[in-house]
Amino acid sequence: MSEDDDKQSRRLKLKFNLEELRKMKGNGTELVTVYLPPDRQISDVRQLLQNEHGQAANIKSKGTKKNVQGAIESALSTLNNYKNAGERGLAIFVGAIIVGNNKTRMINVTVDDPPEEIQSVRYRCDSRFELDQLEEMLIERAAYGLFVIDRSESCYGIASGKKIHAQEYLPSQVPSKHGRGGQSAQRFERLIEEAAHNFFKKSAERACNYWLPMISDMKGIIVGGPGATKDYVVNGNYFHHEIQKKILPTRFDVGYSNESGLRELVENAGSIMEEIELDTERRIVDKFLMEIMKPYPKATYGEKIVRNALEQGAVNTLLLSENLRKQIVKLECNSCKHQWEVSLNRTDPIPSCPSCAADEENIKELSSKTLVEELTELAARASGKTVLISTDTEEGATLYRGFGGVAAMLRYPMS
Repeated sequence: MSEDDDKQSRRLKLKFNLEELRKMKGNGTELVTVYLPPDRQISDVRQLLQNEHGQAANIKSKGTKKNVQGAIESALSTLNNYKNAGERGLAIFVGAIIVGNNKTRMINVTVDDPPEEIQSVRYRCDSRFELDQLEEMLIERAAYGLFVIDRSESCYGIASGKKIHAQEYLPSQVPSKHGRGGQSAQRFERLIEEAAHNFFKKSAERACNYWLPMISDMKGIIVGGPGATKDYVVNGNYFHHEIQKKILPTRFDVGYSNESGLRELVENAGSIMEEIELDTERRIVDKFLMEIMKPYPKATYGEKIVRNALEQGAVNTLLLSENLRKQIVKLECNSCKHQWEVSLNRTDPIPSCPSCAADEENIKELSSKTLVEELTELAARASGKTVLISTDTEEGATLYRGFGGVAAMLRYPMS
């Protein structure tokens, strides 16, 4: 797996974890968060947790004291599995979360391979997990401003990473035609041009106010539209001088000046947008869609068929939708030692043992893995490349809705 693919995989895994951790809530201050940066010793944090365990003995509520001490003990047990914090640090989230019907479930989520370095040691006990340091790692820093305009409408936003965000759509009140003659024609023409000027000014000012706070992270601003208006607005000094410097010299013709126009603008400008992955995704999915139409395609789709192709080493490029959320959890019953796998989110109650009907208190989680992780690992073993496809493009949405979010380009056709 290349360095870029490896970081992409780490980012997606973190994204999945954060989606679940945000939903979790405990009774009182029973959820424990621990952050350990790469330059700190495991022994230092272990000592900190042992001290906190002793302090927790002073908690008056017996239930809260039991859960807090249990969470700290679980965190200490997790730390025993590591000799150091790794290249980028370690984060542990543990505690009894509410799962409904007045029930709680002890969970332990460990992030031991974040996409970026954890910056500081942190211990916190609260009703929710502290996620700020990890949330920062998912923010797309490099971005492009997008602006489309004609005399009837305008729209602006940004493109970053795999996202297109349309911030605001502005319809104009500029009249397109008038039936006046003589001197009235000149007066109405002046009124129309004044209305157009005010609309251009309003559109540019709104866009500038949105972009200026993030100007340092913007790679450039791309302007488009159906006609010559886009050039007139850029050359007419309607934009703030700092924004004007960021406008790329090439302007693009698009069919509309609304949200659809922003998407078309990204398609047309894909070749000049560094660090924006949407154009690459679109081309890969288009190639898959063209290949699957052939009589003997070197492409396939569907979890079962793709898994079979991976096991045979036939997959050259694995395409996975970022919307896939299936998770396989391995459980073991403490009573009868029966082990089984089930599709389960961390916020779902643990089911009873199918062998002896023991309740959740007698069942422990041995391991869990998302479908994305599992298939990515299979592809890596066969020297296949994995591409994660967002649903922010029409092609990405088609892959998810029409093909189940799992597809593959093959090294040879399969019968």
